Amino acid sequence: MDDDDDDVPQLSAHTLAALQEFYLEQQQREGTKTSQGFNQYSVGSIEENWQLSQFWYSDETASCLANEAIVAAGKGGRIACVSAPSVYQKLKERDDKDFSVVILEYDRRFSVYGEEFIFYDYNNPLNLPENLLPHSFDIVIADPPYLSEECLQKTAETIRYLTKGKILLCTGAVMEEQAAKHLGVKICKFIPKHSRNLANEFRCYTNYASGLD
Repeated sequence: MDDDDDDVPQLSAHTLAALQEFYLEQQQREGTKTSQGFNQYSVGSIEENWQLSQFWYSDETASCLANEAIVAAGKGGRIACVSAPSVYQKLKERDDKDFSVVILEYDRRFSVYGEEFIFYDYNNPLNLPENLLPHSFDIVIADPPYLSEECLQKTAETIRYLTKGKILLCTGAVMEEQAAKHLGVKICKFIPKHSRNLANEFRCYTNYASGLD
């Protein structure tokens, strides 16, 4: 039997360096959580899962969208975050919580947020808890996970069911026509950014006069 391991796949120097950098970043994050105290609501406290098409907003964008949702909801308002966990997290970081918020999300890791977490699968857009009454939220902010009309159309069913009227949608620029068709929203001047640069241009859309223009 030949013990020669020439046939064993070898990582390129570039791939190995990238892998080492990834593990180092992970170790640094874990060290920060341990040494500084862990804020469960900080954006990125739950890692992105690319297989679920998860890409978190930059801290600045998450703050901007959270502020817009608070203003739009009004005093004592109710906010629903549909597939937009980083906005939910930024809302929960606020000290002045004169509003209530829930997160509708497919990723069950977010169940750590307790009763405010509602499992949500856009394939079953109206499969929602009985206590989630129709038209019971002052604003719905939604970020459909996929850039397809099917995903947007089904998510739109959920949005229309939940909102009293106001909608803040975040999706690709290529979805502008479909967004107008299914939700009656118009593109905003504000351009959202992600913590990692995405290939697709991203935009915000609303159906009301917002602070994002």
